[in-house]
Amino acid sequence: MPNPVVHLENLNILQKDKVILSNVNLLINKGEFVYLIGKTGIGKSSLLRILYADLKIKKDEGGAHILGIDLNKIKEKRIPYLRRKLGVIFQDFKLLSDRSIEKNLIFVLKATDWKDSSEIKTRIEEVLNMVKLEDVKNKFPHELSGGEQQRIAIARALLNKPELILADEPTGNLDPATSIEIMQVLKDIHDSGTTIIVATHDYEIISKFPAKTIRIEKKRLFELSKKK
Repeated sequence: MPNPVVHLENLNILQKDKVILSNVNLLINKGEFVYLIGKTGIGKSSLLRILYADLKIKKDEGGAHILGIDLNKIKEKRIPYLRRKLGVIFQDFKLLSDRSIEKNLIFVLKATDWKDSSEIKTRIEEVLNMVKLEDVKNKFPHELSGGEQQRIAIARALLNKPELILADEPTGNLDPATSIEIMQVLKDIHDSGTTIIVATHDYEIISKFPAKTIRIEKKRLFELSKKK
């Protein structure tokens, strides 16, 4: 039986009363890998922002459920609970420059109610191992390459063992070879059972890592392919 992780129905996405996307219908099941493609500024990021409740749904503008949570009815105090079930990866890494990699990761865990220092240490070792950067925990972000910083951003997204990862242009600031490395990390995570949505305008990575692809054009969504 399909197990929807994301279900959007007749959803209009607005910013400052301007329609960004119109009549969005989207069903993503547990374990899928999905690309959202389209030109820069077309609405990919706005769609992801709806999913992690950074952009509110206007009244009577359609329905949205993610991980069993009704985004139309979510209370402000429940948003951190939703975000603990998600991993979000950004184009510009968003690492804290004033602290080491380990302290970046500790900050996230403590902010999401981890308290036991030995459990925190173990989880950080686990996620750094997953992105093959076990030896950089005492370095600062500026001491790492762009690809290494993005791997750390992926490790950060994995800390709370998310059911769904949202990646917004994760290769946007990287050279082609590094982009392939980052996509391989994401595919490995997907192979372990995590649902992943990648917003991108990089057709090269889609050709190398084919998957279900949804194109955004003229404020609408169009499914292009359903490849494994």
